[in-house]
Amino acid sequence: MYHHSGSVAQQTAGSSTGLLDPRGQDTDAILFQRCTWCGTAMFHRLLCPVCRGSDLRTERSEGTGTVRHSTVVHRNTPAARNVSMVEMAEGFVVRGRVMGPPIGIHSGDRVRLSTAKDPVRGEPVFQLLDEPYRAWS
Repeated sequence: MYHHSGSVAQQTAGSSTGLLDPRGQDTDAILFQRCTWCGTAMFHRLLCPVCRGSDLRTERSEGTGTVRHSTVVHRNTPAARNVSMVEMAEGFVVRGRVMGPPIGIHSGDRVRLSTAKDPVRGEPVFQLLDEPYRAWS
């Protein structure tokens, strides 16, 4: 059942919806959508990228993932910072920052969610699960 609030239609509480509610979002978790038709996991989408279905349900991520790509950015910041693409255990990819020295972060590193929303940039922050200099020993 839908009810109107101003000019926006919303589903009533208790039903599955693909829309992410920023007011109810936990700061220690990433919320993502899963298509009820094909089971594809995605992050902040309106339609499923595989089957184009709009019946998406919101789920909570367990917070672990693998760095797929990492780059060092020097623009618009006083110090170098990294920007990483992290593939979460549920199968979706999210852009975020991995704590640690930017040169010590590589593809394939395992990470865990530290904060779901960085107060400055608004993106997830991850921490390395393994030691950053494991190849040096």
